[in-house]
Amino acid sequence: MAIGIIDYGMGNLKSVSNAIQFLGGECFISDDYDALCQADQLILPGVGAFKDAIELIREKKFDTLLKEAQEEGKPILGICLGMQLMFDSSDEFGHHQGLGLLPGKIVKLDVPLKIPHMGWNRLDIQKQAPLFDNLPEEAYVYFVHSYYLETHADIVSATTYYGKEIQIAAQQGNTYALQFHPEKSGSVGLQILKNFMSL
Repeated sequence: MAIGIIDYGMGNLKSVSNAIQFLGGECFISDDYDALCQADQLILPGVGAFKDAIELIREKKFDTLLKEAQEEGKPILGICLGMQLMFDSSDEFGHHQGLGLLPGKIVKLDVPLKIPHMGWNRLDIQKQAPLFDNLPEEAYVYFVHSYYLETHADIVSATTYYGKEIQIAAQQGNTYALQFHPEKSGSVGLQILKNFMSL
């Protein structure tokens, strides 16, 4: 069971790979379409600006790769910017179309607090999702972001409070999206990645 970590030129690839290997999982980092097609599961990480990232993904045809993987029922996990790319659109530096794997839009985080939102916040689970199995009652996760998700409540699996309640995790079928960084979230994050690996 190999996890393909998609390398489109922007992302915290090594720390995600290290976390999976620490858990005993098999994974590979690749920018090769055919190699990634062979993966049993896919992770779309990301750090940086939405516009640059979506252009690189389309250039490498990874939008097609992800849509086909979703149709096949392969588990897909988006992390941070990778999570935001999965939705319909983003308002970061203009309006841009996303991958449309999940319904929703990415908007600027407008709260009377420091932006970007950086640091540890509580994971408020809204519905039981496979990624959140076996977590402690008080679970905290690590964030770095200036934009956040707005989507239908029925696909939201977790929120947090940062000046206001914000949606930070979503799931539909085998497609999972996390605004926070599980690979930087200590034992809680490792358990979430372990849960993804077991799907």
